[in-house]
Amino acid sequence: MDATRIIAVRHGETAWNVAARIQGQLDVGLNETGRWQARRVGEALAGEPISTVYTSDLGRAHETAQSIGAATRVPVIPERGLRERCFGIFEGKTFTEIEETWPDHAHNWRKRIPDWQPPEGGESLIQLRERVTHTVQSLAARHPGQQIVVVAHGGVLDALYRIATRQEVNAPRTWELPNGAINRLLWTPEGFSLVGWSDTQHLDHEALDENART
Repeated sequence: MDATRIIAVRHGETAWNVAARIQGQLDVGLNETGRWQARRVGEALAGEPISTVYTSDLGRAHETAQSIGAATRVPVIPERGLRERCFGIFEGKTFTEIEETWPDHAHNWRKRIPDWQPPEGGESLIQLRERVTHTVQSLAARHPGQQIVVVAHGGVLDALYRIATRQEVNAPRTWELPNGAINRLLWTPEGFSLVGWSDTQHLDHEALDENART
């Protein structure tokens, strides 16, 4: 089977990203910077051969995907399996609030305990990895020899990087996950491999358009 090329994009910035407030699976929209980032990603990918854009159904990812779909003139398909990790009771809280209110849970989070789950229905890192693996390989298998775009969230992209580089879920993170960055992977039935990561040239401030200046 021919490899499927995957362009993985983290959604544009939100006000909660700026405030370090946990979004999880809450539906938070893009801020002005995030909408600009979404337009820039679309412009950067406009000349690429893309068959389909798949996106988390959460608004911040879906809006980013719509900009890419409009620029590339391909369909945008929501996929619930691309949602951010569920953080349970932590969603809507800042990191500081979590550390003050649930210090033991905050410790487990910082230490990346693989099977620890945030209270009230949160996903463990192992559960997240399994969901991301199943979802993305299922999407990629539909498009052998083609290129697709996957628009998702920081936790999903972190899991994809670890899967493609054969790293454990609790390995220290040494890679970046910027909003609006372009990341490239390959998929075959043998698994995922990394091609390029965290390309943000299209977000260079020298390239700001007039709408972003006003």
